[in-house]
Amino acid sequence: MPGIGQPGPGDVQCSRTGCTAAAVHAVNWRNPKIHGLERVKVWSACDEHVGYLAEFLRARDFPVVLTPAGETVDRVEQEAR
Repeated sequence: MPGIGQPGPGDVQCSRTGCTAAAVHAVNWRNPKIHGLERVKVWSACDEHVGYLAEFLRARDFPVVLTPAGETVDRVEQEAR
């Protein structure tokens, strides 16, 4: 049986290294230097790490779209600066 903050059966775990919390956000992104608009990569994030993961990608000029976990996007376009 999972403990508090631990993922249960079928739950997705946060993508942040060392985090075992259940993910409640999807960090949808792409590397525009090598991927077209339709290529969407997804990292899963808990409430604590969603900002960290999104900013990690934005610092590298990767466009990011945040959605609730399990919600998919068709494309990730360049973000307005």
